[in-house]
Amino acid sequence: MELKKLEGATPALGPYSAGVSIGDLVFVSGQIPTDENGNLPEGIEAQAEQSIRNVQTVLENGGSDLRHVVKTTVFLRDIADFAAVNEVYARFFDGDVKPARSCVQAAKLPKDMPLEIEAIGVKIR
Repeated sequence: MELKKLEGATPALGPYSAGVSIGDLVFVSGQIPTDENGNLPEGIEAQAEQSIRNVQTVLENGGSDLRHVVKTTVFLRDIADFAAVNEVYARFFDGDVKPARSCVQAAKLPKDMPLEIEAIGVKIR
């Protein structure tokens, strides 16, 4: 099996890949809510949507998609944003079998972002 580096919608902020695929698995590094120009949308709902779209880009570059995600981790700067982020998340992960998920409050995220989302997906056959 060959390890393959995956590109994202935004460049990685350090010495890591936006994603990596090996065999049937696609691992997506934490995606912050900036767009391809580095802009941060206004409001936690729009920010959650942008992070999920960034996850989606990496998954697609690895031969997967949101329907084939088996695990996500959501990092929130403020756990009070949980309900709002959850509403956005539910629109994207709406299949019968939803991914396993952890959601934690983090004291500080890269570039002082309000959230970050990582995922593990399975390649589409």
